[in-house]
Amino acid sequence: MSGHGAGGSPPPGAVLVDGLVVRFGDLLAVRGISFGVAEGETFGLLGPNGAGKTTTLRVLTTLLRPDDGRALVAGYDVRRQSLEVRASIGYVPQALSADGALTARENLEFYARVTGVPRRDRGPRIADAVEAMRLEAILDRLARELSGGMLRRLEIATALLNRPRVLFLDEPTVGLDPTARRLVWERLHALRAESGTTIVVTTHLMEEAERHCDRLAIMDRGLLVEEGVPSLLRERHEVANLEEVFAAVTGHEIEEGGRIADVRAQRRVARRLG
Repeated sequence: MSGHGAGGSPPPGAVLVDGLVVRFGDLLAVRGISFGVAEGETFGLLGPNGAGKTTTLRVLTTLLRPDDGRALVAGYDVRRQSLEVRASIGYVPQALSADGALTARENLEFYARVTGVPRRDRGPRIADAVEAMRLEAILDRLARELSGGMLRRLEIATALLNRPRVLFLDEPTVGLDPTARRLVWERLHALRAESGTTIVVTTHLMEEAERHCDRLAIMDRGLLVEEGVPSLLRERHEVANLEEVFAAVTGHEIEEGGRIADVRAQRRVARRLG
């Protein structure tokens, strides 16, 4: 699938953010940030709770309208071409979206319908998503009976049904144990290798970001405070790991700066995944 903005070919890259501003009343949540994501890249957006990561993702997935600046996804403008953007992306929010009362197969069939997959294509698309996330063994099990890792893989599979050029993942491994996190990332890497899908992910896990992302951007208080390849960020700040980079550019540790509501929300997700 190739996207073209109005008036000709889109600029290179899967995502382009230029001077993006988002306000909530008097609160300036995103303060004029700019960055780009290349086709086929895995790009991590890091920062403490309240930094503006999820707000930025909501703009890029057309769930929130920016107040200023521009954003292009798959060559389409998120303001003027929201339908084209939605047809070009997959999105897995932090909050669980699978229906626990339905089987894995029924969840996939439901999402195929609501995302507009043509009836004749639903069977092959579901089969491809099942294969991509290795879900064959659990198709007839209720979603509420699945382990946390399997549930996340099911949700990612539902986001693949429209064959997205860009897949957005908001804290996809929150609440998962290390083995489940590894299995989720194995399937994401396989997806990128097989389909060339661009992956944009938010995470609080520095080790995860360093291991799995080609490039990173760190946000703090609505600003983009650092960006680059993980190894080069360590060299630039002359530190041993990404946690120390984070502390150097934000002035606090990754666990600090969160709002109580955010912490409670993460705990609720973790309990449901447990």
